[in-house]
Amino acid sequence: MSFLAAALDRVKPSATIAVTDKARALKAAGRDVIGLGSGEPDFDTPANIKLAAIRAIEAGKTKYTAVDGIPELKEAIIAKFQRENGIVYKPNQVIVGTGGKQVLYNALMATINPGDEVIIPAPYWVSYPEMVALAGGEPVPVVCTAAAGFKLQAEALERAITPKTKWVILCSPSNPTGAAYTKAELKALTDVLVKHPHVFVMTDDMYEHLVYDDFQFTTVAQVEPKLYDRTLTVNGVSKAYCMTGWRIGYAGGPAQLIKAMSTIQSQSTSNPCSIAQWASVEALNGPQDFIAANNKVFKERRDLVVSMLNQANGIECPRPEGAFYVYPSCAGTIGKTAPSGKVIGNDEAFVTELLESEGVAVVQGSAFGLGPAFRISYATKTSDLEDACKRIQRFCGNLR
Repeated sequence: MSFLAAALDRVKPSATIAVTDKARALKAAGRDVIGLGSGEPDFDTPANIKLAAIRAIEAGKTKYTAVDGIPELKEAIIAKFQRENGIVYKPNQVIVGTGGKQVLYNALMATINPGDEVIIPAPYWVSYPEMVALAGGEPVPVVCTAAAGFKLQAEALERAITPKTKWVILCSPSNPTGAAYTKAELKALTDVLVKHPHVFVMTDDMYEHLVYDDFQFTTVAQVEPKLYDRTLTVNGVSKAYCMTGWRIGYAGGPAQLIKAMSTIQSQSTSNPCSIAQWASVEALNGPQDFIAANNKVFKERRDLVVSMLNQANGIECPRPEGAFYVYPSCAGTIGKTAPSGKVIGNDEAFVTELLESEGVAVVQGSAFGLGPAFRISYATKTSDLEDACKRIQRFCGNLR
């Protein structure tokens, strides 16, 4: 009998973390490696946010807080939801967690029974199906092709819903594709969901502010008020506020669900870091102008990467609406032979040979539920992106 829990047999390690760790190890061994696997802005946390944390430390705000977040942060979150999304929540409808991942995990652990199904558009963030499986549920991936803009279509959603469906998870803008749903596209999905009162919606809005080309962000509870009582709206400060390491995520939703999530959290981590909470109050309430400045740089990087990748033999790269990822197809390279003599049989072989040959670390699309493709994070300095894309062009040009 194994000492480890049988539930671990249902869960795979994070492919994005694995790629990042491998790139880090190669760098430590002296290899010239450009890591494009991690979804982390290269910009520093804004100075006013860091100063708020310092002041919190100096004021002795270093004790346990309420499990679900300090009142000041809850009020800042409530104000943010009303100001930016037109959604009204009360304090008992808001929870703060140790990153958006914990918030999502808590929600699934608090609601999933064995056999419950969760619809997940693919490509998906690698953690969604694993968290569902760990909670004892059944992930139901629905493939969303490049031709459909990597977005879930209403007809496909209708076909995927069964009496066992508990949740639908939507991420817009998307990790890993950067695809973002317009208001009309969301309305088509919410029209389907309104007809199925047993289905709840989990919206991962972590990349809300990272949109380009005048794209207008909307979220489910904003588009369809009839789904307000069935929607958990998840967000956080990690991406737009350059606070990945601070580990603060939050959500608004039905009070009964939030209370259940808080119960789960009370028996796992208890409260998020007190200092990070006070920094997040400043992030949400303070100046927001740096976001537009950062987005200008992200847009320039997106356009550079899309242009250069589309010049590589066998690569086709769509132009995403948001986030800081591109999701190019490498179908044109499958079956070709790398300089090492190995045949590129799938996207995992492609990214492995690319790393070994050119020192560029990306993540295979099969890890996100749709290949042959790969994900590049362009949240790194422009000179490295240009160098990496030249290496990809060279690698693809050397395939025979």
